[in-house]
Amino acid sequence: MTPHVFDLDPVTLSIDASVGHIAALNIRDGDRVLTPLHRAPWVDDPAVVFPDGTAPNVERLSGDFFCAPFGRNDIEEAPSHGWPANSAWDHVDTVAGHDRTTVVFRLRRLVMGAAVEKRITLVAGHPFIYQEHVLSGGEGAVSAAHHVMVHMQDGGELSFSPKARALTPTAALETDPDRGRSLLAYPAETTDLTAFPLAAGGTADLTHYPPGDQHEDFLTIVETPGAALGWSTVSRKAEQDRILILKAPATLPVTMVWMSNGGRDYAPWSGRHTGVIGIEDARASPLGHADSCADNQFSRAGIATAFQLEKHGKTGIRQVVGACSMSHGEGRLTDLTAGNGTLTLHFDGGATRALNYDADFLEGNRETGQA
Repeated sequence: MTPHVFDLDPVTLSIDASVGHIAALNIRDGDRVLTPLHRAPWVDDPAVVFPDGTAPNVERLSGDFFCAPFGRNDIEEAPSHGWPANSAWDHVDTVAGHDRTTVVFRLRRLVMGAAVEKRITLVAGHPFIYQEHVLSGGEGAVSAAHHVMVHMQDGGELSFSPKARALTPTAALETDPDRGRSLLAYPAETTDLTAFPLAAGGTADLTHYPPGDQHEDFLTIVETPGAALGWSTVSRKAEQDRILILKAPATLPVTMVWMSNGGRDYAPWSGRHTGVIGIEDARASPLGHADSCADNQFSRAGIATAFQLEKHGKTGIRQVVGACSMSHGEGRLTDLTAGNGTLTLHFDGGATRALNYDADFLEGNRETGQA
């Protein structure tokens, strides 16, 4: 794999076009270079042997990738998370202006008959990447999500925009104790992320990561209706930085949280995939493509779980990912607000910090998700 590398200060971005994953993201903050995204330990191991049937998105597991559909692919034949996460993209253009660079990739395969284009924009002085995926044409419906992954060397704190509820699916990711284990109760639901039910009884505070040792867990967090900006932050203790992930809630109304902390014992995971948190903004059901397109527990509550494709239409899905260093005395992050060319971080001690940010990017995706 030869990555495609693009840079515009303060960001350097590397794309693994064999599967469309972000292979690396570096963000300069003063005299520091932050590396906010995860790359699985086996990706660069030439000696690794993958079990038969391992999906390419697992073999090349890196940074962030686009899923269409999200999870189980049980309508159109493709690996889990769909062809956008598992097959090749062609670099078709780089558009460089005086203060921004946009790179364009096109998926070689179709998704439900739709062509898929990836556009990532870097803006001078902005510690963010601005991503958009556009599905052109196609028929039927498809779920979609981003799959941002962060590695935490020694844990840290999670913060989210106001959420209505959090719930686990009917069954854990790993149900065979000889292959893996989970901590959370399945199914379970709460409106308080600081008190999520555990399988063994009691509760865990999911705003601190990890909540335990040697576990693999998954839950869905539902955005509060009417919110203008959805966001998740990962504040890493050892790395002394904050990863910022932003979305338009009307387009991506749920956030899937994947906790991968040594809870899978089989290859290639082999107990060594630890300290990883997935922040997966989605319009999807966690149970796969077919469930996302059917009457399900989310759609019955008025939460969209799929995009309707149109033969002559386009659907655009946007997300923003960035990072900044921690500063002394900031305290716990409690809110993010956008406007006037900045994203302002608010902390529980009253301190604030402003970052260069293009609020118009998500505003254009806020209402329907249609390009």
